[in-house]
Amino acid sequence: MNHSTPPGCAAYSFDNDDPAATDRHRHLADMLDPFTFARLAAAGDLTGRSCLEVGAGGGSVAGWLADRVGPHGRVLATDLNPRHLATDRGYAVLRHDLVTEPVPAPPWDLIHARLVLLHLPERVEILGRLAAALAPGGIIMLEEWAAAYRGLVLAAPDAAAAALVDRYQDVLVERLLPANGNDPGWAGQVHAAMLAAGLSDVDTEIRSASWAGGTAGALIIAVNVAQLRSGFLSAGFTEEELDRLCRLAADPRLVVRGHFTYSTIGRRPDGAS
Repeated sequence: MNHSTPPGCAAYSFDNDDPAATDRHRHLADMLDPFTFARLAAAGDLTGRSCLEVGAGGGSVAGWLADRVGPHGRVLATDLNPRHLATDRGYAVLRHDLVTEPVPAPPWDLIHARLVLLHLPERVEILGRLAAALAPGGIIMLEEWAAAYRGLVLAAPDAAAAALVDRYQDVLVERLLPANGNDPGWAGQVHAAMLAAGLSDVDTEIRSASWAGGTAGALIIAVNVAQLRSGFLSAGFTEEELDRLCRLAADPRLVVRGHFTYSTIGRRPDGAS
């Protein structure tokens, strides 16, 4: 999810108008698309289905869905700021505020959201509305990061570099993101929340991988620094430390563990009305 924040709303940490947003979309797609696509493919044949991609960001998942639903299906990609969504990839695009506006054009056979609800304080209420917008038998798939786990660094050029990355992670997860509404514990709550919303056949799969400097899972560090630089400075980092973090993100001697991605699928019971 990448969007701008309207006046009067809590700030979203990663503004879609920021020049670094393009890199964020690319890195997140490199990191997460294979897992996302495998989970969606295992959920069933999408031919002719109606699919809603919420907080579509750069549109990689929406494009994949459009290829699978075929000419008789439909895919709608929404975002509060859809500027990075293509208009020629077979999906429709809608500027949409998930917090204040109804779920568009229900019912849906599939609703997917990746790294969206963890940023929204109204996440439980939104999940209820998304579940209610499913067609009977339809599924919702939420993918969220459990980012609060320590031990991100698997290898580093030196102890100081490892300590710097650990400090970066602590400040990001414990201070900067929560200040803008992010809940680092939400990923582990989604399964129970889906059951509470009346969904059935709820299933969660968790995945992570290692990323060397210069690959997407490490380069996302430099993107985070670029987009939240003022916050890191306010938290006590120096300009030199932030510059070193960016260099480390491209240094293959640094190896980090990606955040644990919780992919949770729930189904609206066939008899639901």
